[in-house]
Formats: sequence, C-alpha cells, structure tokens
Amino acid sequence: MIKVAIDISPLSTASKFRGVGMYTRKLIEALEHQDGLQILTFEGKKIPANADLIHYPYFFPFSLTLPFFPTKKFVVTIHDLTPLVFPKAYPPGLKGNLKFLIQKLLVKKAAMVITDSQSSSADIVKFTGYPKEKIAVIYLSAESELKKISDDKILNTIREKFNLPDKFVLYIGDVNYNKNLPALVQACRLVKIPLVIVGKQALSTDFNPSHVENRSLVELNNLVEGKKDVIRTGFVTQEEKTGLYSLASVYCQPSLYEGFGLPVLEAMACSCPVVAGRTSSLPEIGGEAALYVDPYNIDDISRGIKTVVENNALRVKMIKEGLIQVKKFSWEKTAQETIKTYSHVIRI
Repeated sequence: MIKVAIDISPLSTASKFRGVGMYTRKLIEALEHQDGLQILTFEGKKIPANADLIHYPYFFPFSLTLPFFPTKKFVVTIHDLTPLVFPKAYPPGLKGNLKFLIQKLLVKKAAMVITDSQSSSADIVKFTGYPKEKIAVIYLSAESELKKISDDKILNTIREKFNLPDKFVLYIGDVNYNKNLPALVQACRLVKIPLVIVGKQALSTDFNPSHVENRSLVELNNLVEGKKDVIRTGFVTQEEKTGLYSLASVYCQPSLYEGFGLPVLEAMACSCPVVAGRTSSLPEIGGEAALYVDPYNIDDISRGIKTVVENNALRVKMIKEGLIQVKKFSWEKTAQETIKTYSHVIRI
C-alpha cells in the first residue's frame, strides 16, 4: 500500500475554479477508486508524517511553490509554462526572475515531473533543464458523464436564459494573452456569426487595465462593449455548460498555446465540432477529429469557422470522429498512469 500525500492548496484559493483546481479535485477522486493506494491530503507545509511520497499538483514559475529542503521523495505536476513561452505578455520582473531561478533549482529535486502533453514536456526540458527521461506525460480527460443534451426543454431554458441565436460560435475559458480571444471576436465578425464567451473573467471589472497581463481583457472589452454579436455569460453551471456545447454550431479554441486544452475534449464529448489553433498541445489532444487553423491569422480562423458551420457533411464527420477521439481519454487512465509514476518513484 503506497501512501501518497497530495497538496490540496489549489482547492483553497482562486485556483479551485480554474484548471489546476479541477485537476487536483478530479485526480484525487480518480485515485481514490484505485487499489493499492492510500491518499492523504495536506496544505502548505503540514505534510503527513506517514506519507511515502508527496505530490505537488501545481507549479508556478514565478512563485516559490516547491520545498527548499524536502524530507520525502516528491513528484510535481507542471501543466504548462505559458508565462515563459510569452515573456512579453507575462513579464516576471526582477522578483519573478529570481523566483524562477530558485524554482529551477528546486524542481531538480523532484523524483519525477508529471505533465499534460508532449508539448509541455518539451517546454519543461527547454526552460528548466529537467531531464526528459524523468518526465511522465499523463493526459487529462473530460468528465465521463459529459454528453450532448437532447432534452428540448432543458435546451430551450438555456437558450432563453442567455438569449442565444440559432447559430453561434462557443468559447469557454479565460481571457489571457495565449487564449487569443480578440482574434476570435474579429474572426467571428468576418463570417457574421455571433460568439458566446463563457467564463467569469470576460465579465470582470475588478482589474487593473494598465497591467500588461490584462491587455487582452482590455482589448476584448473595447471590441465587444455595446455590441450585440458577442454574448458573455459569466459563470455557468455544469448543466448550462453542457447545454451550451450541445447548442453551439462550433466550438473554437484559437489559442496561441495550451498545455492541454480540456474544452476541446468537452466539446467533442457533447457532439460539438471543434476548430482549434494548430499550436502546442492542441493537435496532440484533438487528433484527426478537429479542424486546425493558424491562430495568428484572423482570416484563417474565420475560414475554419465558416467551413465547419456551412459544410454539413463535414460537421457530421467531425462529430463522429470527435466522439471516437474523446474515448481515448479517461480519468481512470489518468489515475492508473499516475500510480505507475508513484510506484516507479518508490522503487528508485
């Protein structure tokens, strides 16, 4: 019986609503259904004394998130290194640079690193110098119960609540630089198809507009203020999110960079065809089931959207292939691969 202590700090911060919190929660749920493993949880430095191994499910390059003097073997999950890929959009400053130098030293003490994609694995080697042979690529998954809603009553309620048009492009997520939302707004306008943006950040007003990391949010606000062709829903429930995937004409993830890109799988699970950026992990996750575009080219994004919306035969094919693609991923598989990593670390 391996006793693994997992740091659940992300569940006590704003991260609980974001990818890191979702990963921490879903991983623990999946691991608890596996044999030969006892999950212990802790926050901060309150590490259980009887743990065989520590798992830090998060890593931030410009914050000190790893132990200086580890008393037990540990693994760390590095989902992506977006701020290092785009330093002009995420300037660390002197303190941030110093903390990253320390983080690079601390991560070398990890027995293994877990990451979400081959793309992120290559970036970890590039930016931290961590040995490739000690990195385990373990894919995430959409939730197994996620599927297209066919109940017209539920769909009509969602359509009325958000005042949805018959055809629309859907995007779910944050408004960070790498998400490329201003380009998506402009691409949708070129093809005259409304855009629905889901997520709290798109409606946020409590932010510093002069901060460099908020430029994309300022640009988005300037593009959509007073316009009716972009609907910002804010936070939605799980059923509402599933309904939006089910109603959308196409889901578009035009990101410049993604460590994984979970909404791509969520959309496919709900029989929604996907247009995605031909960058980083997105082709790795979407496989042959998505239509890929150049995220730096607004015309190409618009062509991709237009093609999927207007070509019904292609839509049917993409939906069918998407349902096949999403079955390649599961949280049970994520848990099993994670346990293999734990077992290897215990043996070495």
